Amino acid sequence: MASRDDIKFLSNPKIGNNRKKYCRFRKFGIKYIDYKDKDFLDGFVNAQGKILPRRITGNSLKYQRKVSSAIKKARHLAIMPYLTDLYK
Repeated sequence: MASRDDIKFLSNPKIGNNRKKYCRFRKFGIKYIDYKDKDFLDGFVNAQGKILPRRITGNSLKYQRKVSSAIKKARHLAIMPYLTDLYK
């Protein structure tokens, strides 16, 4: 009989292991989101330049609104692009 290491899975074997999402702003005590910090805001934007939703980032509603407004300010001031291919 083949061992577990020899079996090739068609689906991801880690599907059932859901980690609890947390708001990183509440966990680390971040009060202010700086719109001039491009490297920090890049974590909340996908490869096409779209803002990631709360269900993916795990942010609370209060901080997701602050993140989205900071990204929009950065876009307005040309710190971040509005839309692009292969952004990251």
